[in-house]
Amino acid sequence: MNIGLWVAAALLAALYLAVGVAKLTRRRDRLRTAMGWVDDFPVVVVRLIGLAEIAGALGLLLPLATDVQPWLTPTAATCLVVLQALAIAVHVRRRELAQLWVNVLLLLAAAFVAVGRFAGW
Repeated sequence: MNIGLWVAAALLAALYLAVGVAKLTRRRDRLRTAMGWVDDFPVVVVRLIGLAEIAGALGLLLPLATDVQPWLTPTAATCLVVLQALAIAVHVRRRELAQLWVNVLLLLAAAFVAVGRFAGW
């Protein structure tokens, strides 16, 4: 089970790191093509979401890998679950249901890591 948790955490971290960096560094018009929701939020909120995703990505791997405050790994995964739940709410409100399965999959993967690490699997 430990290997599955590491694989899930690594895949989530890679994805959240890439998307977070994009939200943090790209202009709104470049983000709009892939993320239409950015027009619904001030640019500072989009940047903060990107920063939260980067922090979550690092939190999924570094604390447990370095054995420094390892409780931060499941905490980061839990925060990413909350982030995905909020993202699902935004997509449902915008009636963007075709892509909703991606958010649900990310939520479930982050929940798997959170539960697995809190339970000590």
